[in-house]
Amino acid sequence: MSNPDELLVALSTMVERDQSNQMSLTVVVAGAVITGRLAPESLWRERVSEVLKDSDRLGPFSDVFTTDRTEPRPDPGGTPTHLHFHLARILQGTTGIPETGGMYRVAIEDVSAWTVGDFSYSDQ
Repeated sequence: MSNPDELLVALSTMVERDQSNQMSLTVVVAGAVITGRLAPESLWRERVSEVLKDSDRLGPFSDVFTTDRTEPRPDPGGTPTHLHFHLARILQGTTGIPETGGMYRVAIEDVSAWTVGDFSYSDQ
């Protein structure tokens, strides 16, 4: 979307303001269906940093995700530009990838469709 959906921006703003990670959401981005729960950006960055830090090969990249990042946001505390998913899966046929859920960052302007709630899937 060249003009991000105002309702989606409002949901993301509320997640950021309330520091909630309970909002389930499903979005379509470039034909991919991503389903999971939204997280505030700061908590999402912290969790990604922790996962990277635990890796021998990827540990040095963990600093990029810390809250003391080198590039300041254009408008700190302003309107969110991205959705930060945790426990998220990309739905592919009847399965979700990865099975355990992942951490995804999606530009709000790239969302072509969305719905509240997450989709279940079955491996049967």
